[in-house]
Amino acid sequence: MRRTRNPGRTKALIAAPLMALALLTATACEDSGGSGSSYGAAGQPADQPQAESPAGTPAEAPEGEQPAADGSADAAPPKQQPAPSISIRTAESDLGTILVDDQGRTLYGFTKDKPGQANCDSDCIAVWPALISAKDVTAGEGTDASLLKEIKLGAGAEQAVYGDWPLYYYVGDVTAGDVNGQGLDGEWFVVAADGKLIKSEA
Repeated sequence: MRRTRNPGRTKALIAAPLMALALLTATACEDSGGSGSSYGAAGQPADQPQAESPAGTPAEAPEGEQPAADGSADAAPPKQQPAPSISIRTAESDLGTILVDDQGRTLYGFTKDKPGQANCDSDCIAVWPALISAKDVTAGEGTDASLLKEIKLGAGAEQAVYGDWPLYYYVGDVTAGDVNGQGLDGEWFVVAADGKLIKSEA
């Protein structure tokens, strides 16, 4: 005799695997959900610090040190600072009697300057610093005070002029009495006590 199929048993057999599948799906969702780290749009964990971009806020300056206004670590180098006061005098050299400052450093004239007018630009000044002072330069031993004048440079600084020539130092002169700048480029010469350039070689 043929048996009829039990409808209740058939439903139970179908339902069991479906329930197991539902449980597995739910477990997988929980494992990848609230119990793990959440991720932002960029794919970085939200509970970890974000890496700062190179264009981010500059690092904090060390204590007692202020960053420059433009955000750079170092401020621009300062301009040539005038001495509080200075005098000029004459000294004997292989070129004859020449002008020096009160420390014995040789002074030069620049042939591209016009009488009483300096034409040495910023690149030039880096090699040939001007004789500048915050006060009037005074005439010392062997000089003619009537030949000594000054050019107003602003900010209270004055460049000394002797005769027609604004006065300069040469960075290549290391000690008092050096005349290493004499004749350089055919434009730089020491200055005599009468205010004229000495163009002879040492």
